Amino acid sequence: MRISDLITAEIQRLLDESDINTAEIQRNELANLIGCAPSQINYVLSSRFTPEHGYIIESRRGGGGYIKIRRVMMSHSSALMHIINSVGDSVDAMTARIVIENCLQSGLIEASAAKLMYAALSNNVMRCVPPILKDAVRAAILKEMLLTQI
Repeated sequence: MRISDLITAEIQRLLDESDINTAEIQRNELANLIGCAPSQINYVLSSRFTPEHGYIIESRRGGGGYIKIRRVMMSHSSALMHIINSVGDSVDAMTARIVIENCLQSGLIEASAAKLMYAALSNNVMRCVPPILKDAVRAAILKEMLLTQI
């Protein structure tokens, strides 16, 4: 198991054990517990515990500093609308793939819908689109496809 997966699992465990869907951690302590660099904790928080994933991060620096991770519970349609609104006016192929993967992992879309989205948004399909428009077209298609899942 990769370090980032271990960090994610530990934070998820803390959230699951919480009655209020909140985990409070000290970055250095968690890094020591897992045996990694504190910067790896930052990476996991910034890539896997984002608002698009349904989390709110609050941090306080200093000697007694902490990081508070709160899981936001949303309805299916609210979660999808939040993701659609976060996509913006353009999205590259890798980011679109990550958005789809996150939707699949969180149960917002089915595997069959994810496969169609991967195919429709691939660079292979976009090769006919002028380079300056590719990411804008990809974002528009991704949003429309996600809207069909509401």
